[in-house]
Amino acid sequence: MEWVILILSGLFEMTGVIMISRWHQTKNWRDLLLLILGFSLSFIGLSYALNYIAMGTAYAIWTGIGAAGGAIVGIIFFNESRNMKRIFCLALIILSVIGLKLIG
Repeated sequence: MEWVILILSGLFEMTGVIMISRWHQTKNWRDLLLLILGFSLSFIGLSYALNYIAMGTAYAIWTGIGAAGGAIVGIIFFNESRNMKRIFCLALIILSVIGLKLIG
């Protein structure tokens, strides 16, 4: 269950990052509340997961999901660069997260 919570926390981290971009564009209160909610749920879930998963592994996975997920959403929805070097680096992050899960 702690792994599911950790992965969900990474997704909430990604949501928070996306909402930073949206709030910066719109200055909408709804976006600000979603930003706060996303990061709050992310930290709460990470805190829970750290009771069961080694800190280094949990933090690396949580950060990797947030960073790679935010970059992928930027490519898909915000028309950010799609060059092959960037895609390759994102693939390395994703493979590293999977590797940490398998050995952690």
